[in-house]
Amino acid sequence: MTDQDTTLENLLTETRSFQPSPEFAASSNASPELYEQAEADRLAFWAEQARRFLSWDTPFEEVLDNSGAPTARWFADGKLNATYNAVDRHVEAGNGDRVALLFEGEPGDTRTITYADLKREVSKAANTLESLGVRTGDRVAIYLPMIPEAVIAMLACARIGAPHSVVFGGFSAEALHSRILDADAKVVITADGGYRRGKPSALKPAVDEALSHDDTDVSTVLVVRRTGQDVAWTDGRDQWWHEALEGASEEHTPVPVEAEHPLYILYTSGTTGKPKGILHTTGGYLVQSAYTHWYVFDLKPETDVYWCTADVGWVTGHSYVTYGPLINGATQVLYEGTPDSPHKGRWWDIVQKYGVTILYTAPTAIRTMMKWGADIPGEYDLTSLRVLGSVGEPINPEAWIWYRRVIGGDRTPVVDTWWQTETGAIMISPLPGVTDAKPGSAQVAVPGVHVDVWNDAGQPVGPGGGGYLVINEPWPAMLRTIWGDHERFKDTYWARFPGTYFAGDGAKFDEDGDVWLLGRVDDVMNVSGHRLSTTEIESALVSHDWVAEAAVVGASDATTGQAVVAFVILRSDALEAAEAEGEKVVGELRNHVAHEIGPIAKPRSILVVSELPKTRSGKIMRRLLRDVAENRPVGDVTTLADSSVMDSISAGMQASAGD
Repeated sequence: MTDQDTTLENLLTETRSFQPSPEFAASSNASPELYEQAEADRLAFWAEQARRFLSWDTPFEEVLDNSGAPTARWFADGKLNATYNAVDRHVEAGNGDRVALLFEGEPGDTRTITYADLKREVSKAANTLESLGVRTGDRVAIYLPMIPEAVIAMLACARIGAPHSVVFGGFSAEALHSRILDADAKVVITADGGYRRGKPSALKPAVDEALSHDDTDVSTVLVVRRTGQDVAWTDGRDQWWHEALEGASEEHTPVPVEAEHPLYILYTSGTTGKPKGILHTTGGYLVQSAYTHWYVFDLKPETDVYWCTADVGWVTGHSYVTYGPLINGATQVLYEGTPDSPHKGRWWDIVQKYGVTILYTAPTAIRTMMKWGADIPGEYDLTSLRVLGSVGEPINPEAWIWYRRVIGGDRTPVVDTWWQTETGAIMISPLPGVTDAKPGSAQVAVPGVHVDVWNDAGQPVGPGGGGYLVINEPWPAMLRTIWGDHERFKDTYWARFPGTYFAGDGAKFDEDGDVWLLGRVDDVMNVSGHRLSTTEIESALVSHDWVAEAAVVGASDATTGQAVVAFVILRSDALEAAEAEGEKVVGELRNHVAHEIGPIAKPRSILVVSELPKTRSGKIMRRLLRDVAENRPVGDVTTLADSSVMDSISAGMQASAGD
């Protein structure tokens, strides 16, 4: 039995179960009949959701066209506009005065933006983009902190049918450059900077560096003034956002697009090193985002204050900050900063201040706050909370229990959601008011979605069995391709089980048929809910003049889920420097990775080794390195060309840990 199996065995002994309260169940959006309706006629079910949650300029007749599998087309003969659905129709319905965004800046500045305000600002931004030559189909890169302009920029792009490519503000200039280049973006929207732990953090310099390569077609950089920092300026290219929008009309007619028109490209790490541009289209993506937001979080738009803590640079911020909540007319909190600045009670202060009723966050944040102790949230009134959500990685049962007990007052449902950048929207989750919640388990597919767990032969494992998590029917929010590389799309997601989507995650059914996620089965790590490629980090390390070879593994981490651990072989001419400089070499390499990829990829530890464990054919045995990184007995070394290598690495790791 492997360690992963042992961990799962512990999970599957979980006997605690939490039934919805009668009061919650009586008023919940979801009902058991949803599952029955979806099972009776899945396509009719999705057609009903599409008509319920969206307004269509041209009503669709065809629900699903799967003739081009693995690329499916949903509602393809219909036309609509994403921003009209997220903004205009609420104003037209008389809800323009409803608050859309409650912005809380890290320094404590605030803005309240109604749906009418949002319509005005998005219209001005859309007119500005069009005046800059952006047309339907052109791509726009967005590199912003978590400020209202990030949402406004996304919606302005969608309003004119220009696919946006949002790049997380924590990514490096090189990571930004590769994404601008791959998407062939015409305009970049950025800011002078944002606030991070009490200090201004510059963004514009990374854009300048990214565009210094002179291999992109970016004609304009729009810069939001956020921190007031001095920034370098390129005349003829750079424009202040506020100045560009100042003279723009507040009226703009949304551009209807076909349901399969690209809405956005979002880059996610891949096992071959180069990030994958995940393409999502308009109709099906919006349907499933809005539908799952409504039922999984039991949204009551007239009374709820919703807060998803994700950055818009990640898919959760696309589906459950920008699109799903706004389509549903929600009032939501948008927070720029971190949970511990200026103090460790910052989140709970915000919950208390705005009366947050629904909170959606990551297990990493929950585990961090567990480490800080229950006394901190205990200082705040959290009784407004009525639904808690978890996203990004599996949540261990004790963190789930702590979340419900300390944050939810032992009364709130906890929805542990599984989905991916590629799936576009939630795929597996309890439904509050319906599901008897089980700590640590994502439980069952949402109505209308089919998932299964298969063995190597592509056979269902059944209750109690473990294997590969697959999705064996098309779903509306599914990715359509990898931008510019359709063969990679087919090879990455559809090759292991032809005709069936393989999620890349291991999973197991318990005896009740509930799904337990086991994490990635490939070499992509999950650090604080962010997927990072081992190959990408290894490439960054080897790009340093000192490094001859590198191997990277993800090691279990109590706070971040997984942490990056690297093993490097130095070039001979760098060995002398390493012996003389010691820890400075490790620090230099850690910072180099942060510069090349971003701070989230910085290795927790780097061990300089003389050799890596390789088979006779030259394959690096990363499972053995993972054993060392997680302080386990090293597994079978018989296939190694030199088994003594592991003795040396183990001794080095122990010595490093003792320093």
